[in-house]
Amino acid sequence: MRFLYLFALTMAAQAATYHVDCVHGADTNSGVSTSAAWKGIEKVNASRFRPGDRILLKSGCVWEGQLAPPSSGAEGAPIVIDRYGSGPKPRIDGRGKVEDTLRLYNVQFVEVRNLELTNLGDGPGVRRGVHIFLDNFGTGRHIVVAELYIHDVNGSNQRKDNGGITFRTNGNRTPSRFDGLTIERNIIWKVDRSAIAAQSYHAQRRRWFPSLNVVIRDNFVEDIGGDGIVPWATDGALVEHNIARDCNRRAKSYNAGIWPWSTDNSVLQLNEAAFTRTTQDGQGFDSDYNSRNTLLQYNYSHDNEGGFLLICSPVERNREDNFGNEGTVARHNISRNDRARIFHLSGADHTTIEDNAVYVGEGLDVQMLLVSEWNGWSTGAVLRNNKFYVDGVARYGHGLKRLEDGTYTLAPGWGGAKDIVFEGNTYSGKQVDRPQDSGAVEGREARPAIEWRGPEVDPAKPEEFDAFLKQHRRWMVQLFERQFGKPVKLGR
Repeated sequence: MRFLYLFALTMAAQAATYHVDCVHGADTNSGVSTSAAWKGIEKVNASRFRPGDRILLKSGCVWEGQLAPPSSGAEGAPIVIDRYGSGPKPRIDGRGKVEDTLRLYNVQFVEVRNLELTNLGDGPGVRRGVHIFLDNFGTGRHIVVAELYIHDVNGSNQRKDNGGITFRTNGNRTPSRFDGLTIERNIIWKVDRSAIAAQSYHAQRRRWFPSLNVVIRDNFVEDIGGDGIVPWATDGALVEHNIARDCNRRAKSYNAGIWPWSTDNSVLQLNEAAFTRTTQDGQGFDSDYNSRNTLLQYNYSHDNEGGFLLICSPVERNREDNFGNEGTVARHNISRNDRARIFHLSGADHTTIEDNAVYVGEGLDVQMLLVSEWNGWSTGAVLRNNKFYVDGVARYGHGLKRLEDGTYTLAPGWGGAKDIVFEGNTYSGKQVDRPQDSGAVEGREARPAIEWRGPEVDPAKPEEFDAFLKQHRRWMVQLFERQFGKPVKLGR
C-alpha cells in the first residue's frame, strides 16, 4: 500500500492539464494552458496520457463526432475529463454518425464529468450516449461517469444494449469485469432503448465472473423507449436514489423501470419509478432472471401501468446457466396507484414481501398478488405485515391465461405454487378472494399524513439538477419516515 501511495504521488507530480477550446484552440498547440489549447476532440483521441492527467473541455463549446480517450490512469491517479470556464456544459454531438458519443474502451482509472452528449440521427440505429466496454481486458478498476447530460439519442428499440449509458463486459478469452464502476448524478432524457443498462458475457453461471462495486446513484431518467436502469452480471451492486419516469414508451416489448438481471446481492433503495408504460411488463420494479438475494427497500412506485413489482425467473434451472431467482426481499416500499399487478410472482422461490404499504386508488381494479407459471411454479413466499389500503378493488389468485398485452386472467388460489403464506397483513376496502391470513388486521387505522407531491425538475434545465437531487432525496426520506413511523436505515 505504501508503494502505491508513493507511486500515486509521483504520478500526480508529473501530471499535466490539457485544454480543448473549439473556437480559439489549435491542434498544433501544446494544450497545456488555456492560451495554447487544442481545438478538436480528435486530438484527445489521438493522444496518449499519463496517470493523473486532466483533459478539460471549454464550457459552451460544441464538437461533432466521438470522444474516445485511449489511455488509463493508475491507482490514486486517474485520468480526469472535465470542463473549464463558465456557461453550458461542453457538448459532443454524435449526430447519428457514430455508435457511441463517448466511448471508454478497455481503459481503467478514468473519470468523466460535466459533459453534454447527444446522438440524434435521421432514423433509428444502434446509438449510445456513453459506451463503457471491457473486451477481454481482465478487471477494469475505478471508472466514473458523472454529471453528464445525455439526451436525444434515437437508438434502436430492437436492442437493449443502446440508448443512454451502456456498460458491457466481454470475456470469451480473458474473463473481464468492472471493479469500481460509478454512474451517478446524470440526466438521461429522450433516449432509445435503455437509459442505463448492461450486457455481459458472464451473465450465465457457466461463465460467472461478476462485476464488483458497481454503484448507480442519483440519476434522473425520463422519456425512455424501453428499460430504465438494468444492471447485469454484478455482485453487490448498489442502485440508490434514482428517478425513472416514463419508461417503456416506444419499444413495444417487455420492459420495466428499475431491475437487476442475473445478479447477486443487489441493493435497490430510495428509488422512484413512475409512469412506466404498457402492461408488457410495465412495472416500476423487478427482480429478474438468475438473481439471488436481491433487496428492494424504501422504493416509491407509483402510476406504473404494469404495476409495482415483478419477481421472476424460469423454473428450469441448472448450474450451467440459471440458478433461478432466490431470496428476493421487498420491504419498506410504497406502491401508490400502480395499475394491473402490484406483486407478480412468476417462478421465483423463497421470496419475502414484508412491511410494505400499497395504496390502490379509487376506480382502480388491480391484482394485489398474481402468481403465474414460468416453466413451473414458485415455491415459498411470505407476505407479512403489509398494509393494503384499497379504495378501488384488489384481487388475489393465479394466472389462468396470459393475454396478448401481457396481462393475465385470474383464478382463485395459487395454482401450482407452493407455500404461499400471508401473515399479519392489514386489509382495508374491497379484497376479492382474500387469502387466509392467521393474523389479519382489518384496516380501521388512520392513514399517515403524507405529502405525495415531490419536487420536480425540467430536464431541459440541467443547471437546476443539483438542487433538485437534494430536495428529492430529503422528500423521499420524509415520505418513508411518515409512512412507517421510524428512521430510514439504508443498506443491508
